[in-house]
Amino acid sequence: MYVFDLLQKRTELSPDTIALVDTATGREYTYPQLNERASRLAEFFIRDLHLSKGDRVAVLCQNSSECIEILYASAKAGLVMVPLNWRLAPAELQSILNDCSPRALLYDGYCLETAQSLVLADKYYIGFRTDKSYDELPAGHFAYEDVLAGASGNIVVMPERDFSELWYLLYTSGTTGKPKGVLQTYGTTTINALNIGFATDLTSRDTTLNLLPQFHAGGLNLFTNPTLHAGGTALIQRSLEPAETFRLLAARATMFFGVPAVYLFLSQHPDFEKTSFAQMRSWSCGGAPMPVPLLEMYATRGIVIRQGMGMTETGPTCFLIDEKNAVAKIGSVGKPQLYVDTRIVGTDGNDLGANEAGELIIRGPGITPGYWNMPEATKAAFTDDGWLRSGDIARRDEDGYYYIIDRAKDMYISGGENVYPAEIENVLYACSDIAEAAVIGVSDEKWGEVGKAVVVLKQGCLATESDIIAFCAERLAKFKVPKSVVFVDALPRNAAGKVVKPELRTMYGT
Repeated sequence: MYVFDLLQKRTELSPDTIALVDTATGREYTYPQLNERASRLAEFFIRDLHLSKGDRVAVLCQNSSECIEILYASAKAGLVMVPLNWRLAPAELQSILNDCSPRALLYDGYCLETAQSLVLADKYYIGFRTDKSYDELPAGHFAYEDVLAGASGNIVVMPERDFSELWYLLYTSGTTGKPKGVLQTYGTTTINALNIGFATDLTSRDTTLNLLPQFHAGGLNLFTNPTLHAGGTALIQRSLEPAETFRLLAARATMFFGVPAVYLFLSQHPDFEKTSFAQMRSWSCGGAPMPVPLLEMYATRGIVIRQGMGMTETGPTCFLIDEKNAVAKIGSVGKPQLYVDTRIVGTDGNDLGANEAGELIIRGPGITPGYWNMPEATKAAFTDDGWLRSGDIARRDEDGYYYIIDRAKDMYISGGENVYPAEIENVLYACSDIAEAAVIGVSDEKWGEVGKAVVVLKQGCLATESDIIAFCAERLAKFKVPKSVVFVDALPRNAAGKVVKPELRTMYGT
């Protein structure tokens, strides 16, 4: 299987459609304009930097239209883009650069200081401006817009690329160890566009709001790349700024994908109740289990959030519940999408029956072939017969709907009983005094492990430890009730909005 040049195809098919909108700068590009800008950059990569097929180009920037231009310029030039998490410390970024050995680094004004501290084998640095501009680039650094202006303007058409060819690397957050570069091919990206596109009926008439970080699978593929496949318009928001997010959702967007933290923060903003979302037709969520009370709260506003599940390794789309059953099967991530096959297995690798909890394993044409320069990690990630181990504990009901119970590594055993923190967290979110909550297992002489709740109270609320334990005791089996509560100002989250449980265990695990 192979793919053609997407931007060239869209230029021919959708010449008058706005492809990208950079909401921070107001820049808008039609498909022909986006195709030309990507071509100009590809020409510079090949003609001036003498980059060769397979060379890596790293990108250090906040969300922007330039990141998408670089992605498609890389495709045209046969390069591999490596989006970097700009929130990492320079030493962490340097470790990733040492791992993937890029020949060029492109950065925005916000990341200028960090970019200057990083060392590349080939000193090709290309800077572009965002809201934090600068007067002069350091010596030897190229200015992005000057680079584009200096190109011929001739369109560079990407030759046919095989599904198996590497397009970009997405490094995992490293919350469980050293970050791994997940291989993203033309095939994984195309299959994801089909999976999420068919699931949401995404068409050329849609405008999607994209604010998840572009160095993660969600930022590129929920829904930016699928939107470009469909010939729609992708709004790129630099980051979550609730007032601006509400404006875009009310005025322009028709589809939105967020992680639970985004939906939580939006629901707590004063503009939430007074904003009309009349033209929005699709809301969806993934990245972590969505607390059921939060889903129910949105439903009272008439907003049906379709919960899904995926991983960087799966493109990411695996599941997305159908809108018809999103409330009836609340808490479910739905059924496997069109190009995904899944199983739930026990520790012996055999399939489990309905409502039995086990590890979710996945296969399909949208699954990553593995990790960059990590053959042992690649081998460990798959079963002997080629199924990806998700690390998630799941169950499937009698109707074939899947429920993600928790991450296997977050489960703890109390008095011989398996306890899944996500179940307890759902109960905590039902408490009117609690803004955020997470549960970890801590050592206990009698029971082996017991639960500890880490809680952020809503402003003005005065719930005590005994209040929260009593609240849980009314709703949970005794062995599931947290034995202690610690109050904090905020939960540690990574760039994808997920609570960093290892950090909680380090801070409060005693």
